[in-house]
Amino acid sequence: MHIQVKDISKIYGAGENKVVALNRATITINEGDFISIMGPSGSGKSTLLHIISGLDVPTSGQVLYGDTDIHHGNDRELSAFRRRKIGFIFQQFNLLPVLSAQENIIMPLLLDKQRPDESYLHDLTGYLGIHARLTHLPHQLSGGQKQRVAIARALIAKPDIIFADEPTGNLDSKSGGEVMEMLCGLRAKMNKTLVIITHDPHIAEMAVCRFTIVDGILSEVTAK
Repeated sequence: MHIQVKDISKIYGAGENKVVALNRATITINEGDFISIMGPSGSGKSTLLHIISGLDVPTSGQVLYGDTDIHHGNDRELSAFRRRKIGFIFQQFNLLPVLSAQENIIMPLLLDKQRPDESYLHDLTGYLGIHARLTHLPHQLSGGQKQRVAIARALIAKPDIIFADEPTGNLDSKSGGEVMEMLCGLRAKMNKTLVIITHDPHIAEMAVCRFTIVDGILSEVTAK
């Protein structure tokens, strides 16, 4: 899916309290792209990701998925679009503590009143090395296992694009490296579009196209 982000700005407050979180950010995301956006804390990178993915709205500008501006529909339509077309991976895992790993993984499908593809679920969790942990609750899993569950949840609905916001931020270097290796492997194997927000230059350099963001201003670094 082709995504065009045009002159996106996000402004909070007014007058002396005005804060420009994003300043006319523009980026094109083509099908199969692997893009990293690197910046320090408070640079606007998470704000940009949230607006591109429909979790937040811009003050001005457009986000076009094909010919559709996702910020000009109703909330119900946007929620359904996100569930079916977009997968999210967050730093905090965002697993529901009372649900098993498998129940957390298939939750997006249940919300959309769909049944899981058991063969796909088996293959996905096997690749991620969590098939034997599917009956465990989140508190019974390591940080790396929790993030692998979160990756499986992001991919369970077979979305077109994956957005990852600091996916290794809560992991030690070994677990983080393993998670990134698996995520990159799944992206290549399934030909998914992957956009990663990070402050880690080692993760940023894994991407094919790299951007930086500083004080809300987005700039392309290079393309491999």
